[in-house]
Amino acid sequence: MNHWIVAPVVLPLFAGAFLLLIERRAPRLLAPVSVLACAGLLLVALRLLAGAAAGGVEAYLLGNWPAPFSIVLVVDRLSALMVALLAVLACACIAFALGTRERSPAPPPHFHALFQFQLMGLAGAFLTGDLFNLFVFFEVLLIASYGLLLHGGGALRARAGLHYVVFNLAASALFLISVSLLYGVTGSLGMADLAGAMAKVAPEDAALVRAAAGMLLVVFFVKAALLPLYFWLPDAYGAAVAPVAALFAIMTKVGVYAVLRVTTLIFGEQGGAAADIAQPWLAPLALASLALASLGAVAATGMRQLAAYLVIASAATLLTAIGLAGQASLSAALYYLVHSTLIGGALFLLAQLVSDQRGPARDRIESGPAVAQPALLGALFFVAAVSVAGLPPLSGFVGKAAILQSTLLAPRGAAAAPWGLVWAVVLGGALLTVVALSRTGSRFFWNTPAAEPDAHARHAGAWQVMPVLALLAAGMLAALLAGPLLAYAEAAAAQLLQPERYIGAVRDQPPIPAPGAGS
Repeated sequence: MNHWIVAPVVLPLFAGAFLLLIERRAPRLLAPVSVLACAGLLLVALRLLAGAAAGGVEAYLLGNWPAPFSIVLVVDRLSALMVALLAVLACACIAFALGTRERSPAPPPHFHALFQFQLMGLAGAFLTGDLFNLFVFFEVLLIASYGLLLHGGGALRARAGLHYVVFNLAASALFLISVSLLYGVTGSLGMADLAGAMAKVAPEDAALVRAAAGMLLVVFFVKAALLPLYFWLPDAYGAAVAPVAALFAIMTKVGVYAVLRVTTLIFGEQGGAAADIAQPWLAPLALASLALASLGAVAATGMRQLAAYLVIASAATLLTAIGLAGQASLSAALYYLVHSTLIGGALFLLAQLVSDQRGPARDRIESGPAVAQPALLGALFFVAAVSVAGLPPLSGFVGKAAILQSTLLAPRGAAAAPWGLVWAVVLGGALLTVVALSRTGSRFFWNTPAAEPDAHARHAGAWQVMPVLALLAAGMLAALLAGPLLAYAEAAAAQLLQPERYIGAVRDQPPIPAPGAGS
């Protein structure tokens, strides 16, 4: 077995535990240890990505039990891509957090440990091959996110955190009920086993399976912030401190990933009673979410809130492409997923830089004092705005163009939205995004009644600027390397639509022989 597969879970787990131990004894070591852990995660993620690019699917049997009794982690092209994306975003967020802490030397209690536990939950969710352990990793990342969301205090964060906790606890209860129903009917929760068990469900149990599948998809729609389950997200993400909000940009992608995984592996064409259960209404709901999120972006009163609505819009765009149910649309969605996560994270970090230089106006989209670094922040905002709006020549344009082109190749059945409707909503949403971002940029960098910056404006240091630059540069690199990235995305989509390799990798993975066995 390839022991690198478990490293993205074990590394942040041990790092978080160690950070808790040294928090009071050696507080100066918190930042170096956290940075080293994130850098290590990036190296491991790149190692897994390089291995997955060859086309293989590898399984890791935790506890060394054979399938179907094992708890299994699985690496294929999609999961390796998600872990690598997580690692890149985590490195940028922790670097930005260090820059912020330079102005406030005492970090909030347990910040670094909670950050690592959040990474553990996210990486585990992307790698697990078992529905119950997907629930477990969801709980790990959610518990860590509850603490991270409340960092900094204040009534606004407390209120947003309360809504976030209650909503997600309800979703967790629904998740547990759904996996219990599936286990009661099939006797297994391994995704590879469920893929075969769905077609063998007795007719009298078909209604239970459909109910469990429906509840499971509702849970994933909560995580992906799909209509009508996204109302908790703008306040929660808008209230979080910048590095936490930027890391949260990938949390909606966990829901998108889960929808993509179960609809292609368990509830796909061979899903028996629950076959293609999401397809008739996934694209319509996603298009409605995209339309409302675009309107929300126009109506946003602050840059953080604007970025939060753009995160919802990006998840809705991804689910629209997934709902089209074709290899071309899936590959376009995977490319767009990379772009939207990187640029979404950059926008949250940039909002903090702007907020620090506008005095009492903070990040509110209204006329206020001039920022202290107009050329630098204006250039960063311009690049981010062009990319997130989907204008040429950056990665947002490549991703949206690929999605729109894929609609012409999508199946013309009842499960697919008409291509004209998809084009109208996606392009209309892009136009509204341009309006929202233009309005925001003009208020921040052009319509500034006070010629001089606020007396208390804080210049952005290198540790704060470099992470934003890195994320934007990564987005620009995605446009320059669009050919290889789209080729990888196409191969990943083809792998998803051929679940036999995933199933075979799990079932055929032998346990490691005990020392001395066979001698």
